[in-house]
Amino acid sequence: MLQIPTTDGQADAFAAFPDDGERHPGVLMYADGFGIRPVLTEMARELAGHGYYVLVPNFFYRHGPAPVIELPEYIGEEARPAVFAQLMPLIEAHTAERALRDADAYLRFLTTRPEVGAGPVAVTGYCIGGLLAMRTAAAHPGQVAAVAAFHGPVGADGPDSLSRITAQVHLGHAASDLTPEALGELNQALDAAGVDHTSEIYPGTVHGFTMADTDAFDPAALRLHWDRLLPLLGRTLADG
Repeated sequence: MLQIPTTDGQADAFAAFPDDGERHPGVLMYADGFGIRPVLTEMARELAGHGYYVLVPNFFYRHGPAPVIELPEYIGEEARPAVFAQLMPLIEAHTAERALRDADAYLRFLTTRPEVGAGPVAVTGYCIGGLLAMRTAAAHPGQVAAVAAFHGPVGADGPDSLSRITAQVHLGHAASDLTPEALGELNQALDAAGVDHTSEIYPGTVHGFTMADTDAFDPAALRLHWDRLLPLLGRTLADG
């Protein structure tokens, strides 16, 4: 666990990286709305095992260290209403302005770690973290070489934001979140913005399909997520 200095305080964060004394490409990973918890730290460790320094910030740090709210070990359907009643005010308070200020701090911290090599970084995110990943890529086009977002509201900021992205992009959508028609419209907007991308609906999935501690979890979709994410990072990051 680390502390990231920001303009609004100290953001606690989790980092995973190979313990080999070498420098590795940096990846900023945004959690879903449930935040940093064992399933996220395990995903960060798995990605780090492929040769990356993975930084997972608590983007709700203004409200306290992670876990900001008490979470059940398994977030089933019966628990979701009470959990979301606590989370929604935090999500609504995390404005685009706050997100961009934080992204500056996260990337500055990531790129100055002694374990992180020189060169561009990647950003990945889940659920609201997918939107934060896209915002970060749009705000730092010279620094972010790859962005991946899974079951996230990635088009929320409109086409102007897309036009600022120079990174290679992969978007993995839940079938419950996006109709084929909406996917076509999003992909047309990405094409019009000149974004080098793959963007697809993962078959039969519901929102949150990557998260093994929820009812939404889909093991096949999680494997597909790795099958898309790892080649993207390998293509875009030095020594990936």
